[in-house]
Amino acid sequence: MRGGQKATPPSPAHCDWPSSVRALHLYWFGRGALAATVCAGAGARTAEPRSPRASPAGPSQYDLKTETAPLVVVVSTTGTGDPPDTARKFVKKIQDKTLPGDFFAHLRYGLLGLGDSEYTYFCNGGKVIDKRLQELGARHFYDTGHADDCVGLELVVEPWIDGLWAALTKHFVSSKGIEEMSVALTTASTVSQKMDPVKPELIHIESQVELLRLDDSGRKDSEVLEQNAVNRDQSSALIAELESSLTRSIPPLSQASLNIPALPPEYLQVHLHESPGQEESQESVTSVDPVFQVPVSKAVQLTTNDAIKTTLLVELDISKTDFSYQPGDAFNLICPNSDSEVQSLLQRLQLTDQREHLVLLKIKADTKKKGAALPQHIPERCSLQFILTWCLEIRAVPKKISISPRTANSFHLPNDPSVPIIMVGPGTGVAPFIGFLQHREKLQEQHPDEHYGAMWLFFGCRHQERDYLFREELRHFHKHGILTHLKVSFSRDSPAREEQAPVKYVQDNIQLHSKQLARLLLHENGYIYVCGDAKNMARDVNDTLVEIISKEVGVDKLDAMKTLATLKEEKRYLQDIWS
Repeated sequence: MRGGQKATPPSPAHCDWPSSVRALHLYWFGRGALAATVCAGAGARTAEPRSPRASPAGPSQYDLKTETAPLVVVVSTTGTGDPPDTARKFVKKIQDKTLPGDFFAHLRYGLLGLGDSEYTYFCNGGKVIDKRLQELGARHFYDTGHADDCVGLELVVEPWIDGLWAALTKHFVSSKGIEEMSVALTTASTVSQKMDPVKPELIHIESQVELLRLDDSGRKDSEVLEQNAVNRDQSSALIAELESSLTRSIPPLSQASLNIPALPPEYLQVHLHESPGQEESQESVTSVDPVFQVPVSKAVQLTTNDAIKTTLLVELDISKTDFSYQPGDAFNLICPNSDSEVQSLLQRLQLTDQREHLVLLKIKADTKKKGAALPQHIPERCSLQFILTWCLEIRAVPKKISISPRTANSFHLPNDPSVPIIMVGPGTGVAPFIGFLQHREKLQEQHPDEHYGAMWLFFGCRHQERDYLFREELRHFHKHGILTHLKVSFSRDSPAREEQAPVKYVQDNIQLHSKQLARLLLHENGYIYVCGDAKNMARDVNDTLVEIISKEVGVDKLDAMKTLATLKEEKRYLQDIWS
């Protein structure tokens, strides 16, 4: 497990809990800094000075067999998929097979698992504890979270911690009674009225969620209006003294199925600054190349719902455009949001008068967030309206979008179809190779007597049953001889047979076929194409090719690197990679 990142807790006054709440129990295994964040945030929300209770290694200070206060578990996972050493005693105790099925029937808990999807058993430490607590009768008061260090722990950790306070509030309401919560709300209201109006605090979790919920497509207008009336009554006293902002809006907001933009990360400062009349135009986000309006003919999800990353296939109809292209070409997508919907969103946020104000982003000076950076998709010195139009998604896939060709692209098939081709494209990197194979299939149909070189494809993904993109298409090409060699690796699946050596990544499969690939590249004038992740995959593939050339030709690493550089100069080693 890589080093963790500390998540910043929400402001302590977000929602005070009833004064009668005795304790919140927190177990943490492996990530003390993050657990301390939860502990500090919880302590600020309860009047009991000794709460919450926290243990770095399970029930050393209290016994879960008798405790009725809610439990929060934060647990990491080792590289082998086991819970960390600090959790072993606790896991061993709850794994006791003599425990009855209702041993923890009184227990309500929430669990945050920390892991890294680069390892085979992602978040397995948390999954083991979660499953066993369920088997012993414990029930969730809050959904389990699985944070991935590979893509950034904060993407799950920070929203999970934010939602934890609302879930605990709801739990205390149901267990302690509405009357106690009303007392706490009165206290919270008094506190929030004394605060800076630019940073309002949530005084009523459920009503505030309704105020911010814009996806109400399934609700009748009468229900929406009735809910809005209730919301106005519950919060009008506080809102009267507040102004709308980028992080909070004034009700009602629940009459249209628009997505409200997510709140900025805790480490960012966001300010609106009055602009001296500068206006942005579409030219600031489009290229100098021609722009074509094309309809979307198809949009489907290629991965299963339980895949770690979702992949969509969007097909565009370019038959009626003067768009010259060949397999391997790429294009820019220009997809503004509807102006009417942007205006509607600004109106509902009560920011219409500030739509031309510049949005200024800055990293907070006191942030403890590792690697904190400004979002790359937000240009410098642009207006709020510009950001909502060009930079943020407030709708699903549109029916028509704009595209422009990407110039100076050499990621093309060789003019001579008889030369061998090696394609390396894990994940979505396989996309251009589908075009290569479709083109080759048409060529072979039109000119069946021609000689065609071998086509190798090295594809990889996490799970064969979850994110094997274009599986049926690749099998079709392979069955009909278009694709002569299909080599696939699954980094998260166990080998089919125990005696098999694991082939987890594309570079592992490339290494297994080193002799054939060296012959194709060095003696048969072959081409190799690499498409996908630049940070890890492309670098690892390049290193593997250096090793193969060094081994098969019998030269040192430096000479092997020179050979590979020559292939690049000859446009026979081509990359289309991104980070």
